[in-house]
Formats: sequence, structure tokens, C-alpha cells
Amino acid sequence: MNEKAAVHLPGFLDSPTRYLFFTGKGGVGKTSVACATALALADVGRSVLLVSTDPASNLDEILGVPLGNSPIAVPGAKGLEVLNIDPVAAAESYRQRVLAQMEPDTIDQDRDAVREQLSGACTTEIAAFDEFVGRLADNSGAYDHVIFDTAPTGHTLRLLSLPKAWSGFLEVNEQGASCLGPHSGLKSREERFKAAMTALCNPAATTVILVTRPETSAIAEAARTATELRALSLANQRLVINGVFHAAIPSDPVAASLEEQGEQALAQMPPSLRELPRDDIPLRPFEMMGLEALRTLLRPTRATANTLSTTVAFADDLPALDGLIDLLAADGKGLIMVMGKGGVGKTTIAAAIALGLVQRGHTVHLSTTDPAAHLATTLMGEAPGLRVDRIDPKAETERYIAKIMDQRGSKLDEQGQALLREDLASPCTEEVAVFHAFSHIVAEARSAFVVLDTAPTGHSLLLMDATGAYHRQMTRQSASNKSTGRIITPLMRLQDPNYTRILLVTLAETTPVSQASALQEDLRRANIEPYAWIINKSLLAAGTRDSLLQQRLVGERRQIERVREAMAKRLFFVPWQASPPIGVPALQALAHDRARTVSTV
Repeated sequence: MNEKAAVHLPGFLDSPTRYLFFTGKGGVGKTSVACATALALADVGRSVLLVSTDPASNLDEILGVPLGNSPIAVPGAKGLEVLNIDPVAAAESYRQRVLAQMEPDTIDQDRDAVREQLSGACTTEIAAFDEFVGRLADNSGAYDHVIFDTAPTGHTLRLLSLPKAWSGFLEVNEQGASCLGPHSGLKSREERFKAAMTALCNPAATTVILVTRPETSAIAEAARTATELRALSLANQRLVINGVFHAAIPSDPVAASLEEQGEQALAQMPPSLRELPRDDIPLRPFEMMGLEALRTLLRPTRATANTLSTTVAFADDLPALDGLIDLLAADGKGLIMVMGKGGVGKTTIAAAIALGLVQRGHTVHLSTTDPAAHLATTLMGEAPGLRVDRIDPKAETERYIAKIMDQRGSKLDEQGQALLREDLASPCTEEVAVFHAFSHIVAEARSAFVVLDTAPTGHSLLLMDATGAYHRQMTRQSASNKSTGRIITPLMRLQDPNYTRILLVTLAETTPVSQASALQEDLRRANIEPYAWIINKSLLAAGTRDSLLQQRLVGERRQIERVREAMAKRLFFVPWQASPPIGVPALQALAHDRARTVSTV
């Protein structure tokens, strides 16, 4: 049998539906699998559009082509076009459409009021959503397949829930104006929303592919996602286990432990995932960058011999996490925001830092803005001096609506109250409510330590956009009201290096490092300077002899040097742990023990 005939592609490529959604926890390889799938379909003659809905997409880096808000052909892949839904460009296009729909005789003051309404983060979200809906509602047949590389789970669940939410909102709300502008402008898109919902819920048209790694937290999130998507009537689901590892040298403690962790995680897989059709993709010895690498991802692999002439030495020259905690503790109080790409271990790092500060005699409030909210499963317990909670979008929205109805509704008649309640039923009310909760937590750091575990990069940038919009609104109001005293907005607190410490967490891999660098530049444009970088879960400190892992270490050292030389003012290091740091004792050890986790080989 020749080599081509021996190739067996994953089951999800057998008679694929027109729409394929790849979703899952950050860092599980959604983009790589989505790109490899698009490439495999194009290589057999299909016309394919690959769409990224992630505000922090790295499609351009993986495919080596500059991307924008319009489809662009991928050189070397006939039939494949890609686009990245740019939230900023989409928002500006949306604003212009809404303003163009206003009556010609509308006065400038009313136009300015609508323009102001359209300056917030929820406008950015709905504009990007409108672009997404357009792809689902397109019946032109221009593409055989449309593949969506989605943002990490929490952001994606909100995106996929919006067609249903906005359809329901527009059915009952016939007048007025929301923070997205006049409802008449939204009503014109109602049919598109309904068409999107129809396509999403049709198993003959749409398949949701849940991508995970053989890791407990990633599998747990995939199970939650599967349940929530079924509740949205997206029931045609498949499961992909990416990065399955088998040790080439069973006596190597690092390789053996890595394989054992994966097997245990898969053995404990929830029943809701076990019943799904499943494909396993092996861990590769190199990163998925470029068409040549991507074409290998979905093909079978054979064990490879160690092609390195020498082993890669472990890293012993990077400061450990406890050194960073010592610096933070010296401040006595302040806001510590842990940021980065999904899947790099932000929650683990945030929890370890919070516990480390408690160990050093401080009381700490640990919270999260991540809709996926993994703090409870990471801590698995309580610690004296540590208060833990989360910004729950649903609870914050209910609290915000009750507050507005009490403040404004009490001054309205029955009809006015009904209109206000309808307006507050808008899905974008959640964004406003979450921002208010975030602002309250930021203010707490005036007198104590607050450690904030943020959502994956794209979702966090939307929150930061809301912070900037609020700052602009307040400064304009202050300028027009001379009697108003000096205001301090949340953005001003984030910009104050004596108040806020921004920590960027990454893995020693090309994509997480590039996305952390892009996030750093976004923050700097907002006059927010990151305090330090943390390289998490590095195998370079573990001293492995396994052939595949040794090949991966070459790239890991290259990324560490890239960060150290050109990106980070301060750099700290957390080695890969033989046992996942879950639970208060393990996290305390991560924050306190100066000894590195180095295996003997």
C-alpha cells in the first residue's frame, strides 16, 4: 500500500457539514486544528472559507498571510480563503450604518447622542457578531465549507447565544433606543439573526467540534461547553483530543508522568463527552506554523528517533515565582491583574500569587472576570486571609437591572417602566453590568491587595475597551461641568504603576508569546505598562531525555530568549510540574518553595 493510500484522516472529515465550529478552552489547539481541517478540505478540491471570531486571533502568524475583515486567498492552498473578524473595523462599519439610517433632518445633537451610544464595548461585540451572522446567513453558495476558529469557550458561548438573544429581544421591543442605537436599525437585521439561528441548530448544516487536550481542566470545560451548547439546540457535536502523548522512553520520569497525566484525565472523562464521536491527534515534535507543518497535523504519525546530537540543557537562570511575589508583597496593597492568552495557566498563577501574598501576612481578595471561571476548581478549598469570588455575568446583570429600575423606573409611569425594562433586556446590558462590577473591584485595591484573574486576551480587551469608553465619557462630563471635582476613573487606576501591576502569563511557544506581545502593545497604547512576564509550565527545567520532548525544547528555549531579550522588563519562571498544581497546598508550594521542580534522569 502506498503512503498516500495509508493516510486516514479524522472522522470529522468524513462527509463534513457546510459549517464547522472549532471551540474549546484556550490553548488546546483550536486554531491549529481548524487550519489543518480547512487545508485538508481545500487540498481535495473544496472551496473553503476559514473565519476567526477571536479578537486575539493569530491566524495570520500560523498561515503566514496578512489578514483583514475581507477574505484573502492563502498562497499554496488553492481554494482556501481566510478572514479575521476585526472588532474595531466591524464596529466602525456598524456605527456608519446606524447613523445613515437616521432621518435626514435629525439635528446634530441627536446624531452626537447616538454616536456616543455607539462608542462602548457592547457595540464592538454586536458589530463583530453581525459580521459572524452574515457568514451564517449567506446562501450564495460561494464556499463549500465555512470553518469558524472561535475564541476561548466563555467568549464563544456568548457569541453563539446572541442570535437567540437578539431575535427574542427584537420580537418584543419595537421602539426606543439601546446602547446599540435606534432599534429600527437593529430590526433591519432581524431576519439575518433568525437565519443564523436556523443554520446553527440544523445538524445537517452545522457541526460543533469540541477541541480539548488530555488535561483535566480542558476536558471539564469541554463537558460544560457541550451541555451549554445543547441547551442552545446545537446538538451535532464531535470531540477532538489534541496533543495525545506516548512516552518513547518509559523510564524517563518527565515523559512517563506526562503520559500518565493524560491517561488519567481521559479515564475520568465525563459521560457527556464519552458518548460523542471522538478523534485523537498525537502531540507533534514541532509547533504548527506554516502550511507544511499544518498538513502533517491530521495525518497518522510514527515514533521518531531522537535526531538531536546533544540533549537540551534545563534552564537555571530565570527567577522563580516567589521572587515576583516578594516584590509585589513589598507594596503592601494594590491591584494585580493576571492577563494572557487562554490556556497559559493564568488562573493557576493568579491563585498561587494570591496565596503567596497571604503567606507573607496580607489579606487578599482573589476574583476573576473570566466567564469560564476556573478559580473554584483550581483552589479546591479555602485559606485564612483569602476571599474568593467571581464576576458572575448573570448575577451582575440582574443586580444592575434592579438598580436601574429602582433609580430611574420609580420616576416613570407604568408605560415608561415597561419600555425601560424592555431596553434593559438587551443582551448588551450584560457588558455594562460586568464593567460596573469590575470597576468596584478595581477600587477595592486602594486599601488592600486585589488579585484579578482575567478572561482570555480577546474578552479582556473588550472589557478594557469599556473602561476606556467610560473614561472618555466621564472626562467630557467633567470638562463641561466646572463645579465637578477631580475624577478618578478605573482607567486612570490601571494606568497608575503605583496602583496596578499587570502580569502577562505565557507559555514558551510562538503563538502565546506573540499574543502576549500584542497584548502588551495594546496596553501600552492605553498608557498601561505591564510590570512583568511569567513563563509558565516550561519543560526546559525538567531535564527530559524523551526524543519528542527534546525536539520541542529547542523551540522552547528559542521563545524564552525571545521574551528575555526583546519583550519583558522583568521575567519570572514557573517550571512544568509533575503533578498539576491543583488545591491550596500545591499552590502554596508553587508560591513559596524556591527549589525548582527538576527531575533526575
